[in-house]
Amino acid sequence: MNLSRPLAAALALTALLPLPASPPAAAAAPAPAQDPAQLRRIAAEAYVYLYPLVTMDVTRRAQTDRAGTDPVPVNRLKHALAYPGADFRVVVRPNFDTLYTTAWLDLSAGPVTISVPPAHGRYYLLQFLDMWTDSFALPGSRTSGDGAGRFALVAPGWHGALPKGVTRIEAPTSRAWLIGRTQTNGPADYAAVHAFQNAMRISGPALRPAHETGPALDLKRAPKEVVDTMPALDFLAYGSMLLGQTRPHATDWSQLERMRRAGLGTGFNPARLSPAAREALVAGIADGRALIQAREATLNPGVNGWTYATDTIGAYGNHYLKRAIIARRGLGANPPEDAVYLSAYVDGAGQRLVGSKAYSLHFAKGETPPAGAFWSVTMYDAEGFPVANPINRFALGDRDPLVHNSDGSLDLLIQASDPGGALSANWLPAPASGPFSLTIRIYQPADRVLARQWLPPAVVARP
Repeated sequence: MNLSRPLAAALALTALLPLPASPPAAAAAPAPAQDPAQLRRIAAEAYVYLYPLVTMDVTRRAQTDRAGTDPVPVNRLKHALAYPGADFRVVVRPNFDTLYTTAWLDLSAGPVTISVPPAHGRYYLLQFLDMWTDSFALPGSRTSGDGAGRFALVAPGWHGALPKGVTRIEAPTSRAWLIGRTQTNGPADYAAVHAFQNAMRISGPALRPAHETGPALDLKRAPKEVVDTMPALDFLAYGSMLLGQTRPHATDWSQLERMRRAGLGTGFNPARLSPAAREALVAGIADGRALIQAREATLNPGVNGWTYATDTIGAYGNHYLKRAIIARRGLGANPPEDAVYLSAYVDGAGQRLVGSKAYSLHFAKGETPPAGAFWSVTMYDAEGFPVANPINRFALGDRDPLVHNSDGSLDLLIQASDPGGALSANWLPAPASGPFSLTIRIYQPADRVLARQWLPPAVVARP
């Protein structure tokens, strides 16, 4: 994928484009530092720092650009009418518990207001993410209640009056992503969820941003694949361009200053690089990519083969590595107060989960995941996408007709083949071969989950 010419044009145009309200504080980059080892270290840091921003923008373009798959205009709601299919590749680790309502917001032309009807006890969540993947507002059942609500998203530094009864939410960046989730109790519940979705309203200019620029991308591919295979210098140029359009967080100054000293940032120009600097930056990007992948399965404390975090998820501060890992592993993760995500790549003996084996997940009586809303266990392939299976079952949880044991305990059967009989109700289909992973989602987790006092059982290989 040769992006040099489009990127050069994009970089040339950036200086002519209007910047969003409260523009970024990053200064133009000076000539690159000459120490190759220093350049390499900073390039690795830059990759980790910029990975979520680039991933968000590629995802945005895939969902809004005419070249993307089933695009929708900016500042307009898009409702998912059914669970994702086995061929879903838009974001990694989608859930099969809720129907999504999404919108990409551009607030540069003025506020965008979103209205929701009364939920009447049905769990819902409107998660607003800035372009760095931080969740900056979460209206919904837990926070604002399940009554009707009107929320106006405004750009950083916007001053103006809003209608009475509208709650103002100032976004950290002038672009934002809404991921709405509405509790869905299986396909039989679709009609009721559709009625709730159809009563949602959004008001704001339906536009494609005037400052839309960027490299030529294959928007039919999964955004994760596009980002993970992007050539090193193209990645840096793309991320640098986005820094010219996106306000960094106030605490990012130190990271941005290190990048500036290395010639990275809003003034980055690949054409100015010496061969030695080019080689150092390419090596640094490879280091950053390897760091994210190496730490992906071990970043969070492990319990019985499950890794999960109960802090700095959804709002990351300066935990840049964790933010990048979550962007790669599960873009759009909620803060733990709304949902805790537990992922297993290995069984209780530390062996990789593979489709050629059969497993069980045993919950003792009264020890299923303690959730204020609901819980589920979802199957994913090695890349974090759904696993095709003959019954189109991708998750099991407390809203399914599970069969409990005579002592009140519960066994979920994780394997490629149907166990048959009554046990079919507890079957979570696995791939026929190759590695896979599992995710437990606990929506509105109990305090003992957040305190890590409830511990998930190990996945156990069966003979």
